[in-house]
Amino acid sequence: MTQTNRRGRLSIVGLGPGDARFLTSEAQAALRTARYIVGYAPYVARVPETPGQTRLASDNRVEIARAQEALRLAASGYEVAVVSGGDPGIFAMAAAVFEAIDNGDPAWRGLDIEVLPGISAMQAAAARLGAPLGHDFCVISLSDNLKPWETIANRLELAARADFVMAFYNPASRARPQRIHDAFALLRRELPQDRIVVFAKSVGRAEEQFIITTLGEADPSVVDMSTLVLIGASGAKLVPRDGARPFVYTSRKAP
Repeated sequence: MTQTNRRGRLSIVGLGPGDARFLTSEAQAALRTARYIVGYAPYVARVPETPGQTRLASDNRVEIARAQEALRLAASGYEVAVVSGGDPGIFAMAAAVFEAIDNGDPAWRGLDIEVLPGISAMQAAAARLGAPLGHDFCVISLSDNLKPWETIANRLELAARADFVMAFYNPASRARPQRIHDAFALLRRELPQDRIVVFAKSVGRAEEQFIITTLGEADPSVVDMSTLVLIGASGAKLVPRDGARPFVYTSRKAP
């Protein structure tokens, strides 16, 4: 794990939803050979330790600074892995790295950079449930840290009218406890109250939990940053099972 070439190498790695079983083989290889592991502290902690490796963990809202640090290390000739939970290209570090390249040192554009996909939260939740993403769907972040709430609300309204299955990332945090309630209030004005809703909490981890309910009965106060929220389309269905959680799927036939 020394300097590999003059330009170095930067891997942007998706760690999947939590359990190491969900890591791809190419992600595992990149994590083993990296001289530096860079990322949000809880994600860095999930990477198996390798002798001689340096870990650079940081706080949640410093994505660009984190990306710049990783690029500087790669430009110095090191193998570097920037890690994200789930898939790095879905509301995660891949976009931050390329934004840093776009606005940073022109030499960074010549670096050897690869994006290694991971299983996203919505994919992991969908697989546990059955096939809720079996027809057209959209993915929306409810965080208004980087975009105004008015933009999010407009997208929610349009997605509801278009009859998409909706997956919500970043639904609620200590700094943003109200936005998930605002989102449900909006959707309750736009959609039937019997629409299927799923709160998938800590998918792929020991504390995994699923709450299957309806739009009218759902309690948004149980949602936190470890929760993936699914709002069913008109074609979403439940398949009841004796003694087991029902399957959830969305019909491939347009309603």
